[in-house]
Amino acid sequence: MERLKDLNGISALADGGSTSPPYERPGVVAAAVYQQGQRIRDIRIEEAGEWRSRENAIVWIGLHEPDEMLLHQVQAEFNLHALAIEDAAQPHQRPKLEIYGDAMFIVARTAHMKDDEIVFGETHLFVGRGYVVSVRHGDSSSYLAVRQRCEATPAALAHGENYILYSILDFIVDNYMPVIEVVQEEVEKLEDLVLREQLEKSDIERLYLLRRKLLRLRNAVVPLVDVCRRYEHIDLPGMDPTLQSLFRDVTDHVRRVQEDIDALREVLAFAFEASVMIGQTEQTAIARKLAAWAAILAVPTAIAGIYGMNFNEMPELKFRYGYFFVLGVIVFLCLFLFTFFRRKKWL
Repeated sequence: MERLKDLNGISALADGGSTSPPYERPGVVAAAVYQQGQRIRDIRIEEAGEWRSRENAIVWIGLHEPDEMLLHQVQAEFNLHALAIEDAAQPHQRPKLEIYGDAMFIVARTAHMKDDEIVFGETHLFVGRGYVVSVRHGDSSSYLAVRQRCEATPAALAHGENYILYSILDFIVDNYMPVIEVVQEEVEKLEDLVLREQLEKSDIERLYLLRRKLLRLRNAVVPLVDVCRRYEHIDLPGMDPTLQSLFRDVTDHVRRVQEDIDALREVLAFAFEASVMIGQTEQTAIARKLAAWAAILAVPTAIAGIYGMNFNEMPELKFRYGYFFVLGVIVFLCLFLFTFFRRKKWL
């Protein structure tokens, strides 16, 4: 009871005092302590370990591209594993979930649209009893909206650190959807273009770039499916069985994103194949036309070549109407071949 009164007194002091955060150092976005779903106060990193050890207190710290000194300070406050800190200091990690004693280390890739381009980031999460530490790398979306949403529902936030983890993962997965929608619009435009006309070189380059973007997005999403699936079970440290359904919902969302990505990649593959087939069909049609006209022109060329030879003894060389006869034969054969190729749809 005395500890609870102490926390409530600090909360009242924080509400009535200055609104500026007690932490103002590079790399620290937010650092606060919660109890029973209520925000008690903002804290400094040096205070995190003490607050985390208090009963029913949850410390939530958000970092953005912290330096090694700040990471080692966080490590000392929460007794984090050295290998996890080493991974958190280096971005470009593969999405994964690792367990170190009673703590978990999660890596997730983020994606959002910026200036009509897909921008990828990375989030590392340390989750243990009484604390959640998020480390953002790259141009990723801020988790301020997640924090505000959690603080708006104290009853849900009272479930502790795993509910915060669920909220962050759900936010990351939800941010995939606008990216999918933008890519889908571009894919549909390319698909309509394929049906109307043959793709130009610039369109093929655009198609290739879209497939490459979708591949990068798929590499970010697919491993997250396994991470979220593991949270459907209660054998993880500190997992609340009542949160299983929430993590199951995140898993379903991630799978739907994966299915959308695979479907879009297939559409792009079919569009490319259709463009190639249309191009081959047009080339075949052109080749047929050229072959047909070559065959037609071969008739007068052959006859003129034969009778253009300077030999004295040639059949019908002195024939009075030979010139008109040969012209008639040439016209007849050319018309015959022209009609024949038209019926075969070569002309």
